[in-house]
Amino acid sequence: MNINKPIAALFDLDGVILDTESQYSTYWQKQGKRYRPDIPHFDKLIKGNTMKVILEYFKEQPEVVELVTQGLNDFETRMSYHFIPGVKEFIKELRNNGVRTAVVTSSNKLKMNCVYKSHPYFKELFDCILTAEMFKQSKQKPDCYLLGANVFGTIPENCIVFEDSLNGLEAGNRAGMTVIGLSTTNAVEAICNKAHSVISDFHGFTYEKMYALMEEFSKKD
Repeated sequence: MNINKPIAALFDLDGVILDTESQYSTYWQKQGKRYRPDIPHFDKLIKGNTMKVILEYFKEQPEVVELVTQGLNDFETRMSYHFIPGVKEFIKELRNNGVRTAVVTSSNKLKMNCVYKSHPYFKELFDCILTAEMFKQSKQKPDCYLLGANVFGTIPENCIVFEDSLNGLEAGNRAGMTVIGLSTTNAVEAICNKAHSVISDFHGFTYEKMYALMEEFSKKD
């Protein structure tokens, strides 16, 4: 790592900060079975993608695009936005130690307004919130995480990514950053080879442990 550059912690939103992935799985399972029965496990395929990319799967059915979009918007107003255990405390600890923090999500601003309504102090937890409108390509592409590094004027080796989806983990790896997998959405066995370390939640995960992992894998790379 470069001690002259800031350290940045970049957090995916759903399944990492908020315990929402099971709710999204329910919604997209229904849409997949209804409108794309030819694609098995549609809900898993689209995880980590922006709405723009997801809607490409329905481009031959313009009427479905509108139904799915409005349906999701309505669904998100009724969702529960509970925090992943320990995440708020961990983020506060990072900021107390001078680490820059950002949300890097494929969710759009409309969805984020639902989050802010549920948690009015949410923005105060982070230095920056990057949403789908701010990057051109979805995860697995590294664009969103590279943008996170640029926002803080730092380099990939000084960044750590927290992700739960396969697409998101791949994006973090392609960005050349230390990657921590959350086993909230996929089994440990499914993500352990895509992350430098895997945790179930943030209880017991500290700034010191994070920094040690970043140093370790920076030396290996």
